[in-house]
This record gives sequence, structure tokens and C-alpha cells, in this order.
Amino acid sequence: MNEPLPHAVPDDNRRQVLYWRLLARLFDPEEQAGLESASLAVVEDIGLPPALLDPQTAVDSIVQRHPELEAEFDGLMTPEAEAADRDGGTATEAEAEAGADAGSGGRGARDRAAEVRRAALVSKVLLNVFSTGSGAVSAGQLSRWQGDAGWLERALGCRPGELRSGRGPASDGGLLPALGPELGAVEADLVRRMHLREVLADPALAARLTPSMSLIEQLLRDKNNLSGVALANAKALIRRFVDEVAEVLRTQVEKATVGELDRSVPPKRVFRNLDLDRTIWKNLTNYSPEEERLFVDRLYYRHTVRRTTPQRLVVVVDQSGSMVDSMVNCTILASIFAGLPKVDVHLIAYDTRAIDLTPWVHEPFEVLLRTKLGGGNDGPVAMAMARPKIAEPKNTALVWISDFYEFDRSQPLFEGIEEVHRSGVRFIPVGSVTSSGRQEVNPWFRERFKALGTPVISGHIGKLVHELKTFLT
Repeated sequence: MNEPLPHAVPDDNRRQVLYWRLLARLFDPEEQAGLESASLAVVEDIGLPPALLDPQTAVDSIVQRHPELEAEFDGLMTPEAEAADRDGGTATEAEAEAGADAGSGGRGARDRAAEVRRAALVSKVLLNVFSTGSGAVSAGQLSRWQGDAGWLERALGCRPGELRSGRGPASDGGLLPALGPELGAVEADLVRRMHLREVLADPALAARLTPSMSLIEQLLRDKNNLSGVALANAKALIRRFVDEVAEVLRTQVEKATVGELDRSVPPKRVFRNLDLDRTIWKNLTNYSPEEERLFVDRLYYRHTVRRTTPQRLVVVVDQSGSMVDSMVNCTILASIFAGLPKVDVHLIAYDTRAIDLTPWVHEPFEVLLRTKLGGGNDGPVAMAMARPKIAEPKNTALVWISDFYEFDRSQPLFEGIEEVHRSGVRFIPVGSVTSSGRQEVNPWFRERFKALGTPVISGHIGKLVHELKTFLT
């Protein structure tokens, strides 16, 4: 049993011990006896469970045994939490210095003690997520990692799964946009290290898998090599993921309105259409100060009927191996827009050949099962299939999702796109539809699209949703 560190040891030194131990374990999984024993003494001395130092113990297990820690993990790594520990709430610098001089009884000392506690919890989450070792990975290990990654997302102020899925905060700066791709890369590595076919063949093990973009990518790549129980479990995971993503995207799209209000049609006089603010304003002259009452002569109702023109969306998706996340997201998004009134959606996928997936556009699960990831890019082939679908250019949007790395056919594809754009079609080039923004786009195309007045959308899927909603309103 380690002896507790004496209280005379400065809190700054305790915090440094914990962070040095974290860095050592991240770069070398082997334990360093001195750092381990010192860290254990710190953790025990501040009243935290020693299991925090065990990278094999999931955060879920820690919280289950010590439920009082759940609130401390939530928002643990947000700027607000850092500021609270650093500034001690409303304490001034003079108060902090006075506290430091007074030892553990001053306010400054309490703040630094809180930083030590915070360092222990932060170290636990980071070590569990980013120290994944090597070798084969079991379904249980992947499930545990996904749970720990969820706690890291909660510590950063996000919902579990937000950063990894690419549907989390999409601010232009800060830690979150940069961390999302890193989490996805770690998860993808774990999935690659799994014996996925064996796991899928065992219903008990398959049930432990949580669908994610990395896992879905592997399933889509390997689906032709699966059969029987393994194939059934793979399809179930794909459908679960599709349904979860669709639920998130649907909430963004449901607010989309189609067409302007048609004021030539009288509003329906029902309570839900009552314009209360306008009714009060128009009847203010009927207010009686003596009786303190407003007498309403006329009720006003909101117009809800809209002028609608059938709009056509032609979505062309590059299904080469580098675009799998965009393929999945845009397939689901196309099905959601296809469910809106007066919107006619067509879906084309291509690599070196093109396939018209429009008959299945309402069922993204079926679309994904019909895709074949991999191969190169031959955009002109897809353009030849897309052109006949443009009946009324001014009522058509052409959404083209690709990295635009063509096999020596860049000029023909751009000329076709330029001609379609000049005909009146709303052309929307998309390089990436996740929050990672990692998808590289051919700079030759990027510059020409910018000059054309149609810059490439790259980043959060919300950007594409916004562009499509703008076209439909």
C-alpha cells in the first residue's frame, strides 16, 4: 500500500505528476514504476478511486461504482470548467495569492486542489480513449472504447457520438472540429483490427456492436463476403445506423418550407392559425382604461397556404472509397428530401460507371446495399446520366458530391457542369458532408467552381441542408 503524499507537497506538483504519467502512458503503454506509484498516492490522497489509473477499467464502470463522479465528468473539459478551476469563481488575484500563502486554508489553495482533481479525471478519459494498444480487438473492447469516447464527448460538452459522427458542433475554430476526425480515426483503427466476420457470425458478439461510420464503412466494403447469420447481423447494424442518422437529419430538414405564402388564398379561420399579436395590435383603439379591457372587433389569422412549384433535386454521389461518409450521409439526406411535398429527388452513384438509384431513393438502406465502394472517378459518365433528368433548369438543383479527382477527364466534366449551370440549374458542389472537413478536394476544380460562383461546400452536413432548404423556399 502506498503512503499518502504529505499535504506539504504543492498541488501544482501533484497535477504535474498526473499529467506526466498520462503523457508517458500515451507514448509508451509500459508502466513507469515511479510515475505510477506517485500518481496512485495523489489519487488516494485526494479521495478518488484508484481504478481511475487503470486503463482497462471503463469510465462506465467507474461511474457505476461511484455515481457521484458522473456530474464531475460532464463538461469536465469545457472552457467554463477550466475557467472555474483557474479563477476560483469570483476570487481576485490578491485573494488567490493570499490563499496560497495561507496554505490549504486559503481560497487559492482550494482552487489548485480542484485542478489536481480535475487532472485525475481528465487523464482517465484521455488515456482510455487514445491509448488503444495493438493487436486484435474484440467486440467487447470496441464497445468499451465507444463508451469511453462517449464520456470524452460529454466532457467536451457534446452528446455521446456527436463528434465521431460528424454531426456535432461545427464552429470554425477551437478544439472540437479538430478532435472529431481524430476520434473517428482511432475508432476506424479499432474496427480494422477486429475479426469482424467472426464477430458478425456470433449473434451474442454482434449484439455488442454499436453502429458507427467506421463500422458501417467496413460492413459496406465487406458485405459481398458475408452470408447467413453474419450478413443478417451486418444488415441489422446498417439499418440501425441509417435510422439513427435519419432521425438527426430529419429534425434539421423538417423546418424546410417549400414555396412562398400565397396571400390570394384566405387564411383558414382556425385557432392554430390565429395571429394573436396582430389581433391585439389592430384592436388597441378599442381598449377601455376604465374597465381595463380590450374589446376585439376582428380576429386576424396567419396565411399558411404556399405557392408551390415542383422542385427537382438531382444528387450525384461519388462512391469511390474516399467518399464513403459522404455516400452514407447524402443517401440518407436524399431520402428525407424525397419525402417532402413537391420535391422530386433523383439519385445517381458513380465511380468508373454510373448507376441510377432513384427507384430506391426513399429507402437509403436498400441504396447502400446496392452501392459498391471503391474504384476511380469518371464524372462525365455520371453527367451523361444526370443531364436527361434536367427538364426545367430553373426548377432543378444538381448536387454533386465528390473529391473531383478525375482520371484525366477533368476538363470534360467541368465543361459539362459549366454548361448545366449556365442553363439555369442551381449547381451545388460538395467536397465533404461531415464536420471533419478532412475531405481533400481537387484544387483545379475548387478554383474553377469558385470562379463560376459556386464554391465547394466542405464541412458540416448542416451546410448542405441549408443550401437545399434555400433552394426549396
